[in-house]
Amino acid sequence: MDCRFCLTAKQGLKRNLTASEIVDQVIHVKRSMNDPDRLTNIVFMGMGEPLANYDAVKKAVKNLMDDAGMNFSRRKITLSTCGLVPQMKRWGQEMNIKLAVSLNAADDHTRSLLMPINNKYSLKDLLGACKTFPLPKGERITFEYILIKGINDSDEDARNLAEALKGIQAKINLIPLNPHQGTSMSPPSMVRTRQFQDILLSRYYTAIIRKSRGSDILAACGQLSGKAS
Repeated sequence: MDCRFCLTAKQGLKRNLTASEIVDQVIHVKRSMNDPDRLTNIVFMGMGEPLANYDAVKKAVKNLMDDAGMNFSRRKITLSTCGLVPQMKRWGQEMNIKLAVSLNAADDHTRSLLMPINNKYSLKDLLGACKTFPLPKGERITFEYILIKGINDSDEDARNLAEALKGIQAKINLIPLNPHQGTSMSPPSMVRTRQFQDILLSRYYTAIIRKSRGSDILAACGQLSGKAS
C-alpha cells in the first residue's frame, strides 16, 4: 500500500499467500513453542494488506476458527486494514472477527501524505464504513495511530482525531514511529506522546500507548523487511 513511514511497504508486492500458507504460519509457530497453549491471539497485519487478498484470508480465518481446524475463538482473531472501503463493507457482512484500522491522521491532507490509499478512499468514506460496520455488543474497532514528530502529533491533531471518531465504538492504539534507515521521519518524545494521549483520555476515549518489540533487529511495527544474502 506504499505507506510512507513503513519500511515493509518499500519491498512492493511479490505475490499473495494462499490460505494454506497463512494457516501453516500459525501451525509452525505453535510447533516451535515450548508451551503452544500460550498462542491465544492472531492478528492479520504487518506485511501486506489482508483485504487485498480477500478470498484467501477469509478461507484461512474460517479454517482457524473451525472446530475441526485450529478452533480459535472469533474473539481472538483481529484483521487490520489500511482502509479498503468496499472490502471492509463486504467483510463486515461475511465475517465476524475483530477489526483494526490503520488511521494515522484525522485530516485528508496528512493521511494522503502518509498513506496513498487515502487518495482513493477518503477519511469520510473510511470513517463512514466504520460507523456502519456491524459490531457484536460490547466490541469496538481499534484505530492504530502511528505518531510521527511534527507531522501528526500536535494537540490539534489529537483534538481532530477525537472529533473524527465521534459516533464510532472505538479504542485507539498510539504507536510512536519505529525509526529506520528508509525514512527521515522520527517519533515524538514520550512527553509529547503522553500529552497527545491525555487529550484523547480527557474526551473519554480508551487510548493506549503501545510499546514496540523487536526494534533492535528491525522487526517492530513498520520495520519488518527482508534482506537477500
